[in-house]
Amino acid sequence: MEKDFGKLEKKLKIEFKNHNLLKQAFVHRSYLNENKNFPLDQNERLEFLGDAVLELVVTEYLYCNYSNPEGELTNWRAALVKGEMLADVAHKLNYEKYLYLSRGEAKGSDKARRLILANTFEAVLGAIYLDRGFKTCEKFLEKNLLLHLPEILKQEAYLDAKTKLQEYFQNKSGLTPEYIVIKETGPDHKRYFEMGVRIGGKELAKGRGSSKQAAEQDAAQEALQKLKI
Repeated sequence: MEKDFGKLEKKLKIEFKNHNLLKQAFVHRSYLNENKNFPLDQNERLEFLGDAVLELVVTEYLYCNYSNPEGELTNWRAALVKGEMLADVAHKLNYEKYLYLSRGEAKGSDKARRLILANTFEAVLGAIYLDRGFKTCEKFLEKNLLLHLPEILKQEAYLDAKTKLQEYFQNKSGLTPEYIVIKETGPDHKRYFEMGVRIGGKELAKGRGSSKQAAEQDAAQEALQKLKI
């Protein structure tokens, strides 16, 4: 069944000039392995562009609206652009309905699907930038992402997960969490890492991200949730 991207444009309140750009933002590379004659490329280049736009818009917003020290603004930005947040926003925008995935990816784990959603959020932002420009990206992020900042600050969700986990175990047992690489995937320009966090040789949780540091933070956050900290 053909996907109705016109409905998505109404939801986003953005009318694209090049509708194929929006459609391409939802094409996962796995889909092309099963559909060799599909007329569009996969979305990783758009994701690459969208990641840069996201970083700039959020950084400029924080700089212009808050006079806090650089370190605090960096932590706030990290909380806004982390994969979990992007996946949540993408879910609210109903991006799942428009994804082009292989049969295997369509049956993947919830965590794998959320990573795809986060990446798709960046790809759509890249498409918006190419089609409608920087100002439209700013308005889109203000309406859908930046509005979550007050709640992040209220809940102190910007605090570093690795630090919180380390402090917990050092106070409890004197042990320090250890992070190990489980798997690396993806092309050279867009690597994905799966990291495990262990305590006393026992694995607590796993995390994924586009860098080892991001995957470690994801693993630490997963461990904190399991420990209900």
